[in-house]
Amino acid sequence: MSRDMKRLMAPRSWPVPRKIWHWITKPSPGPHPKEMSMPLLIIVRDMLDLSDTAHEARLILANGEILVDGRPVKNRKFPVGLMDVVSVPRLNQHYRMLLNSKGKFELVKIPEGKEKWKLCRIENKVTVKGGKTQLCLHDGRNILTDDGSYKTGDVLKIEVPSQKILDVYRLAKGNLAYIIGGNHVGKVAVIEDYIETRSPTPNIVKFKDGSSTVKENVFVVGTKVPEIDLPEASVI
Repeated sequence: MSRDMKRLMAPRSWPVPRKIWHWITKPSPGPHPKEMSMPLLIIVRDMLDLSDTAHEARLILANGEILVDGRPVKNRKFPVGLMDVVSVPRLNQHYRMLLNSKGKFELVKIPEGKEKWKLCRIENKVTVKGGKTQLCLHDGRNILTDDGSYKTGDVLKIEVPSQKILDVYRLAKGNLAYIIGGNHVGKVAVIEDYIETRSPTPNIVKFKDGSSTVKENVFVVGTKVPEIDLPEASVI
């Protein structure tokens, strides 16, 4: 597998110019897939504007000045994905990685205090030895719990980096969904119904305005109001 990537081949979710330079940093394998993440070096240099060159960005990272979900990350290729919290302690600035209405990644600035937690969607769950339930989250985390009531598609509010569960937002009628794919990407919609097909076809989520999308495009972000600040947030 090639360790290099041409800019023209970069995922469309990356908000970077494609014809100024030939090459771009390729994210390393990690908690997020390539299509749903960006390498930390690109974030430091191109999105946060903390450096002018890749060399300067590497020095910033080598000094441990950038935190991801509360932990210093020095790997320039580390993949930062949806809902990850990027912090610059020296500047007292914190950002959450989200998708805007054009399907592009955007760092949304968050106030101090909100960087101590993040939202994670449950992708799968299994029962392990001892009767505990292991929750497999969208960012590669695994959490063991005695509570077996959680379902795939539910979203956990967890403390970082401790992974303590603070709250849960169910994939259920009346809750608010942040759409992360499809025609309405970046929008917030009120869930009207969740249809489990019990077949190879995807499960469908219907919204109050009459639109619908597949379950994989839905990220529950709250009940009455969104728990997080969203780019161009609007209820459809």
